[in-house]
Amino acid sequence: MATQGERKGKTIASKIQTFVAAELAEPADPRAVGMAAALAAQYPGAARAVLFYGSCLREKNLDGLMLDFYLIVSDYRAAYGKRWLASANRLIPPNVFPFEHEGLISKYAVLSEADFARLCSLSAPDPSVWARFAQPSRLIWAADDQARSDACASVALAAPTLVALTEPTMEPGEAEADPLAVWRAGFALTYGAELRAERAARPGSIVDADPERYRRFGVAAREVAGQSPGVVSAEAREGARARWRQMQRRGKRTVVLRLIKASFTFAGGIDYLAWKINRHAGTKIAIKPWQRRWPLAGAITLLPRLFRSGAIR
Repeated sequence: MATQGERKGKTIASKIQTFVAAELAEPADPRAVGMAAALAAQYPGAARAVLFYGSCLREKNLDGLMLDFYLIVSDYRAAYGKRWLASANRLIPPNVFPFEHEGLISKYAVLSEADFARLCSLSAPDPSVWARFAQPSRLIWAADDQARSDACASVALAAPTLVALTEPTMEPGEAEADPLAVWRAGFALTYGAELRAERAARPGSIVDADPERYRRFGVAAREVAGQSPGVVSAEAREGARARWRQMQRRGKRTVVLRLIKASFTFAGGIDYLAWKINRHAGTKIAIKPWQRRWPLAGAITLLPRLFRSGAIR
């Protein structure tokens, strides 16, 4: 028989899961839904769920933009006909590919169900996945009820992870004074773990797009994380900040490895790599013909520019 504490823990966890399940089930643009179904059909027997996230969802605009999806698969061997793709996905998750459907373009990241759960949790080595799913997303295709339930459970880990890692870095009383402060601080920290050239106000603008949502999710996430505001010592706070600095360095290195890998998984991948770096690091890289001919060598030669620009430290 469950103890009172165990029952309370389940009730707390179920609150964030309820919020997440309701949000994931909200309607999305039918064109995105159709695209997700067509994407899943490319992975028969392996596709488990497709999640839609990012600026196109947030701004409710698809035309002329690149949509963002996560494709969740049962496992990598089942997803790919080529063994090296499965190995690459396992070693440096996720793999990223382009996809076009009925006049829309997208990129989609592939994760196994096990990796998706791990990378939304405190076990993640960097914030790249849970930072995205602490924000609104939609589950627009699922293979069955179990796949839907598993995807919801993984996404429900993301917001508590952000809160658990961010609040200890904040000054005493800061989170209590403004319930949205932890979100703004958390997104600012996660942006520091990627190659970003967006204005400094961008993390705050994500929160300001739907402040009531972040207030509601913040209360539930704090309960799951077991945070006790105002009791973090100065030593513990500095330790939390040091952990973030380590995650940010590791995150930027991982982003570069993923981009180099994407130069192989994308058609015209070296051009995609340059576009991505220019967009996020504020550089003006132009790809030479020899770099298209030998994309791995070409991708590696881009690294010094990233260090000089300060995108990687």
